[in-house]
Amino acid sequence: MSENQLHKLSITVGQRLKHRGQWITCAESCTGGGIAKAITDIAGSSAYFDRGFVTYSNTAKHELLGVEKETLEVYGAVSEQVVCEMALGALSAAKADLALSVSGIAGPDGGSEQKPVGTVWFGFAERGGRVLACRKQFAGDRDAVRLQATIFSLQRVLEEFLQN
Repeated sequence: MSENQLHKLSITVGQRLKHRGQWITCAESCTGGGIAKAITDIAGSSAYFDRGFVTYSNTAKHELLGVEKETLEVYGAVSEQVVCEMALGALSAAKADLALSVSGIAGPDGGSEQKPVGTVWFGFAERGGRVLACRKQFAGDRDAVRLQATIFSLQRVLEEFLQN
């Protein structure tokens, strides 16, 4: 998917949020603010997006989103447990209706046998208690992994939470 297709996806997500009168937030690590940028590239996004969190370090995940230090130590930042805590923390801190989180290994370094480069975990939390998480493996260089992660997160929000 291209930048142009990402723009169209962001418009659709925004229209659905605005129609529902809902607010979205994001907690990002490996995408470094790319999701927030995609959302706020759309004129009028202040009607459904108030704030996002770029929490690249474990300290930031703990301090800004309330991710437990023990969760980070036991499972690592790129894990189902961490992205769920990130999404719930962002949901609470932003007082939004829906939160998405992402933590992964964009590369070119940092991968391992258990978590190779391109491994990305996504978390989604909805006011009312619904929490989902999923893992994806993306191919390509750092920019490609980050773009794919941004696109996937918005597609998943649309499919799982914003169907008409």
